[in-house]
Amino acid sequence: MRCVSWLLLGTSLLVLGPAVTGAPGQCPNLCHCHGDLLHVICFDVGLKKIPRVSDATRLLNLQRNSLGDIPTGAFSESKGLISLHMQNCQLKEIGSQAFKGLTKLIYLYLSNNEITSIKPGAFEDLTELTYLYLDGNQITELSKGIFAPMINLFILQLNNNRLRELRPGTFTGAKDLRWLHMANNTLTTLQPGSMDEVENLAILHLDGNRMATYPIAAMSKLRVVEELTLGRNLMRTIPDLAFQSFGRYMERLHLDNMGLERGKSAPLCPDPVLILPFIWFQFSDGAFTGVTAIKSLHLDNNRLKTLPKSLEYGTLTNLTLTNNPWTCTCSLAPLRRWMDSSRIRPEALCASPALQRGRQVRDSPVFSGCKVKQKRTKKGTRQ
Repeated sequence: MRCVSWLLLGTSLLVLGPAVTGAPGQCPNLCHCHGDLLHVICFDVGLKKIPRVSDATRLLNLQRNSLGDIPTGAFSESKGLISLHMQNCQLKEIGSQAFKGLTKLIYLYLSNNEITSIKPGAFEDLTELTYLYLDGNQITELSKGIFAPMINLFILQLNNNRLRELRPGTFTGAKDLRWLHMANNTLTTLQPGSMDEVENLAILHLDGNRMATYPIAAMSKLRVVEELTLGRNLMRTIPDLAFQSFGRYMERLHLDNMGLERGKSAPLCPDPVLILPFIWFQFSDGAFTGVTAIKSLHLDNNRLKTLPKSLEYGTLTNLTLTNNPWTCTCSLAPLRRWMDSSRIRPEALCASPALQRGRQVRDSPVFSGCKVKQKRTKKGTRQ
């Protein structure tokens, strides 16, 4: 195979000479071409400019070349492209009309570059684009309507950027978006209205950001979220009905490593002169109201002593609870009853009362005297 590749490379050098950009209908210099130019592979070959390829080309792989930017019209003769790979190309900016003419493009990979901004009109003509990867860049903001041409966008990867906030209109036009990944940014909030256009999201990753409060005004517009990750956001508040708008569909929820507490906490550094107020941490009892399909819930590495009363355990098949200071009293009896009836008995150490400290919740005898609260029935209902 390696011999064939070198033969192809040698043939292209003889045909094209020293030109880097090549000519339509021919394999660009330094690249490997397959299937009558259907696939053009220019992986890590030292290109400085985007090569010209035939409109017969369906896949163009430009990974690991120092391209720097995408000139307007760079793909004007590549209108047949379906998949474009530009990872690790040291791209700094996506200019207006950078992909003009690529009306058939479905896959666009721009991961692991140095992109700081995306100009309005950058994605013009990308009406068939379905998968867009922008993760591993330095993008700080997204302008209103930037994704508007992408009426078929299904997956959007924005992990590991520097996004600070989401504003209304960001996703205008992207009504079919289903997977949105925004983990490991610097988001402090999702503004009300910022998620209105993507109410059909199924997967939403927001872990590793800087949100101090659950953005309920924005999130309440979502209808069918199946997987939500919020871990590593130091949220002080998760209110009543936080997940209700999509609770019938949500199966996987990550709330790990968030510093979650229930109740008030003293300031971390009390001042002997100043009287500092207590900080209120509210993981509300009604936070899980309407959540009826949850299968996997991650609550490890928080400061939880008890769990919200609205949490229903019946559908759970995976629950992580480690590294929380659990208070082993009857307030945790519903959890213990679920453990006793389930094959899954997660680790959870009692921190109090003193006699139970260090015991596993699943093994503590303290729950044997806890009464089961009967659900109230409506008037006239027979028992």
